[in-house]
Amino acid sequence: MVEKVLVANRGEVAVRVVRALRELGIGSVAVYSEPDAGAPHARLADEAHPIGPGPAAESYLDARTLVDVALRTGCDAVHPGYGFLSENAAFAERCAAAGLAFVGPSPEVIEAMGSKTRAREIVSRLGIPVVPGSEGPVGSARYAADEAERIGYPVAVKASGGGGGMGFRVAASPDDLEAALEAVRAEGTRFFGDPAVYLERYFEDPRHVEVQVLGDGEGAVVHLGERDCTVQRRHQKLVEEAPAPTVGTLLRARLGEQAVRIARHIGYTSAGTVEGLLVGDDFYFLEMNTRLQVEHPVTEMTTGVDLVAEQLRIASGLPLTVRQEDVTIRGSAIECRINAEAAHRGFIPSPRTPSPSGSR
Repeated sequence: MVEKVLVANRGEVAVRVVRALRELGIGSVAVYSEPDAGAPHARLADEAHPIGPGPAAESYLDARTLVDVALRTGCDAVHPGYGFLSENAAFAERCAAAGLAFVGPSPEVIEAMGSKTRAREIVSRLGIPVVPGSEGPVGSARYAADEAERIGYPVAVKASGGGGGMGFRVAASPDDLEAALEAVRAEGTRFFGDPAVYLERYFEDPRHVEVQVLGDGEGAVVHLGERDCTVQRRHQKLVEEAPAPTVGTLLRARLGEQAVRIARHIGYTSAGTVEGLLVGDDFYFLEMNTRLQVEHPVTEMTTGVDLVAEQLRIASGLPLTVRQEDVTIRGSAIECRINAEAAHRGFIPSPRTPSPSGSR
């Protein structure tokens, strides 16, 4: 097993990882920005070190500083949590170059599945349905219009490197397409450093279903059932349930087999999630998230498998502790996210308490 791990994150996921490390008898090192100096994750870890000022770009997204802290404190692994650098292939490469185990898949897999268009190509070649859309990024407005007509309106305009509700617009008709393209290209450039966009058919009322997978370095891959994440706000999940209430035993087996086939084909290691849209009994691949998910606890509660502990064992070169025939789903679990919004100001994010005058 690894002996000491840098937790390159903050908040709930950092606390979750520190807890798993403690249960496994592995040393933990937390990092914190200046505003997070007294945060729970910094207090709970065996040791904690500052990494810069409040802006994430100067602290939690500073790959060089994170690796330096890991080396300086004698860590032999880095757990990225979710968000920040968790799906950053360059960060995984930097960790490997420094002799640190990255608790996640290989940089090559992160890069391949991080591009939504490339991921669609890989999955299509396996004969697994993907959401009908463009064959790759759309360049000119004319080509985009032709592709949209072929796909059929409404179409979703999506950033190739997007995620978390960013880089997504719906064009209900040809009149909406150009503005959607411009907006998504701008968001793709701003948030992901990639202006490439692609088109997908926009289904009006699908179920958003995702399958949890685990893979080790010896080629073993299992799935741990599915989660339903259909209830969303601004294309971001609000309610996640395991198992999915509309998925029966036979459909669950088919979805799991497809997810395992994808993971095995790309040589996936660690915890990952295959996401798709369920339209009736037809499942269409959307993307693969190459990290731990926010909603991973509902899968842990219904299967009894500790996903973070499995991640750490896999990063240590150990095999999975669970076989597919061992996976049993018991009961149901639901996770709800709370959004703090100011209704009187157009529902903008507002984590603060309103002032008596209502001006905040």
